[in-house]
Amino acid sequence: WVWIRETEMLTKKMLSRSASSPPNSDSVLAPVVATKFTPSPWRNTAQSVVDACEESRQRLGVDQIDLYQLHMPDIVQPFKFAGLGESKDEIYWDGLAECYHRGLVKNVGVCNYGPTLLMKCQEHLAKRNVPLASNQIAYSLIGRHNGAQETLDKCNELGIKVLAFFPFAMGLLTGKYTSNSIKSMSEDTITSLVSNKKTKLEERELKDYAKRISSLMAVMESIAQNNGKTIAQVALNYIVCKGAIPIPGARTEAQLKDNIGAMGWRLTEDEISMLELETEKLEFGFEGAGFKRTSEKFVGYGVEKWKLD
Repeated sequence: WVWIRETEMLTKKMLSRSASSPPNSDSVLAPVVATKFTPSPWRNTAQSVVDACEESRQRLGVDQIDLYQLHMPDIVQPFKFAGLGESKDEIYWDGLAECYHRGLVKNVGVCNYGPTLLMKCQEHLAKRNVPLASNQIAYSLIGRHNGAQETLDKCNELGIKVLAFFPFAMGLLTGKYTSNSIKSMSEDTITSLVSNKKTKLEERELKDYAKRISSLMAVMESIAQNNGKTIAQVALNYIVCKGAIPIPGARTEAQLKDNIGAMGWRLTEDEISMLELETEKLEFGFEGAGFKRTSEKFVGYGVEKWKLD
């Protein structure tokens, strides 16, 4: 996939830049490099996964990838309408194991796996003495439906760390779309959020969502003010409190600093209960906007979906 390759090459440039200016403090952590590969009809052997990993490693310019992930279940089946095509999930798991044992990667993970497939994958990898480190899923305060919460609970039980994408629900949980809460943000953060380009379809759907979550945003704003934090930091901290690792984007230094502000403190049990009670009143969950969805992907010949079951 072109976007993965381009991101890896850009990451290599950033890593080279940071290596040329080493941190002055021993307390500064080294970068953690993660990437992924995508299921495809022509990637049908364990060796093809190893080859993809080696190509990624070279594009990233690293000796070893910290986390190598399978992008989604094997749903890319262009000929299934004709009764052709078999699941290659186990082939991909064998490929991950090979990458691990050859020392190409330090950890392996999956994405968009529900409890059933997750347990099968962990058991399969365990037979080859490979631990399953992570499962990346859409998860946020308003994205706990469609099996997301059950998947997180199972991951916590199995010792598999959840990486939560869409932690802000595409900006809804930052206060970007509510005039009252935006007053609490710095000018740099506001400028960054407003200038973040979205399609007209995405903007229309997100504004529709925003109209339906005004009561939740009021609660989030109150909690943020009581803690001396921003709404976005409350959204991230909620995910941390549930045992997951949020993976928010950061286009500017202001956004990065705001994200970091979600660390080093915890919401109280009462505050978590208040937030969850308010989301239950909404009677809907965040599904994504435009062509960016939480449980489906355009794969060239059409749209394929997965379930966290």
